[in-house]
Amino acid sequence: MMRRITYSMAILTAVAVLFAAPALAGNIVIKGSTTVLPIAQKVAEAYMKDNPGTSISISGGGSGNGIKAIIDGTTDIADSSRFIKDKEIKLAVEKGVYPVPFAVAYDCIVPVVHPDNPISDLTLDQLKDIYMGKIRNWKKIGGSDRKIVVISRDTSSGTYEVWEKKVMKKERVFPGALLQASNGAVGQAVAKNKNAIGYVGIGYLNSSIKGLTANGVTASVGTTLDGSFPISRPLFMFTNKWPEGDTAKFINYVTHPEKGQKLVKDAGFVPLF
Repeated sequence: MMRRITYSMAILTAVAVLFAAPALAGNIVIKGSTTVLPIAQKVAEAYMKDNPGTSISISGGGSGNGIKAIIDGTTDIADSSRFIKDKEIKLAVEKGVYPVPFAVAYDCIVPVVHPDNPISDLTLDQLKDIYMGKIRNWKKIGGSDRKIVVISRDTSSGTYEVWEKKVMKKERVFPGALLQASNGAVGQAVAKNKNAIGYVGIGYLNSSIKGLTANGVTASVGTTLDGSFPISRPLFMFTNKWPEGDTAKFINYVTHPEKGQKLVKDAGFVPLF
């Protein structure tokens, strides 16, 4: 998978250099992944403080919507918690758009339950069975005799797509799951329901929900970087063609070890370096 991503990134970057286009000075629009949203917000705040003449507007909506916005020309930067799909690349190129990926952080997708739930670890097979609707009661996996309330992300979410690939193994989440539009909404739903289970990016963990280990591995900086946590991924920002002007300066700021990458860590995610 990582080889495919690296190869695709190289192709897209090479194409983008040939079709570089100017950015609008002083104004940057960012749309997309709610997972990447806290990173974008924290970095944007610091960037605007350092560059008072620049205005940055940020909105969520999911990775798919962010990439769609790049293709449609309605954003300068698309936040995405997954890599761009082949069909999205094809559509973009047909419209004269050449998305360039920039890895900005790493992330774990962490299964979460209510703090009162005695369960602390689930295997990937157990998570898959829960989300397929095969396991409906916590008692079957060592918990209380209570019906499991399954919380999932909607299908426009990059987090959902990574969960579908790495946990569900391409099986679909069963229709009884309650769908939420953001990481924050998943966390809030789980925090309010003692019988619920959900999944969020590591930067969304807080005291109102309990993160579970997966296959006995705790989500952390170390287990993300060494690949031992089984549900981890890179996070991206995409631009149309090779960025210039303020957009380029912002991307450089995000990836700078002493600037944006420190803010990635402050946001609860895993920096690149």
